[in-house]
Amino acid sequence: MDIGSAIILGVVQGITEFLPISSSGHLVIVREFLAVTDVNALAFDSVLHLATTTAIIIYFWSDIWVLIQTLIRKLGRLPTNEKDLTLLYSLFIATIPGVVLGLLLEDFMNNFESAKVVATILFVSAIFFMYAEWKYYLRPPQGGLTPRRAILIGCFQALALLPGFSRSGATLAGGMLLGLTRIESASFSFLLAIPITLGVGLKKLLELITMDQAVDWLAIAIAGAVSFVLALVVIHFFLVFIRRHTMWPFIWYSLALSCAVWYITVLV
Repeated sequence: MDIGSAIILGVVQGITEFLPISSSGHLVIVREFLAVTDVNALAFDSVLHLATTTAIIIYFWSDIWVLIQTLIRKLGRLPTNEKDLTLLYSLFIATIPGVVLGLLLEDFMNNFESAKVVATILFVSAIFFMYAEWKYYLRPPQGGLTPRRAILIGCFQALALLPGFSRSGATLAGGMLLGLTRIESASFSFLLAIPITLGVGLKKLLELITMDQAVDWLAIAIAGAVSFVLALVVIHFFLVFIRRHTMWPFIWYSLALSCAVWYITVLV
């Protein structure tokens, strides 16, 4: 993979990772149109996810530090803030469905990495997000985050195993359907991204380090740096945006992209 293609993929990852439009789906589409056939493609994607996960950790560090202190105090049988403890429990149990299904289905899902499949799933996910917005309009938010709602959001997150189904969109829509506000769902979605994407990224990075084939570390480092910087900007933008607006701009974008990809790959 040349450095130019790596930078393009880094830009795509940094911009799309935290928007409800599927970063992994965009990477598949862009790689196919750039004719990038690197055998390390999936590992490369995971390293980019590691870069954007680092951006989440930095952006939400104050919240993460509170959760770390809450865990330490709980283990030491010291008084804890009930809201912080609920968030800690919720993040833990919401991670379980994605981890279990990811381990079971990882190899199977890799067989569906194509632009046509991504376009189809992107279209289906947009319809799902439409439904979430419609239900949210009919039934305003009811209550806050609970462990029960968290495990269900974790199940929604597992939809992201499908190439083209946005992880952030799935958890955001899932939270909205379960009675959380958009901003509550978005904030929880960002924090929930850390365990899985960090784990997968570190696993794939280790595979890259130990593999026999040559790895273009310069291209990976540049792409990762680009993704990291853009991710910080997009996280802030999306949290400001979702406080006042809906997912509809991203829904229309996903529908348009899906149709465009199908037109180019099938009809042209």
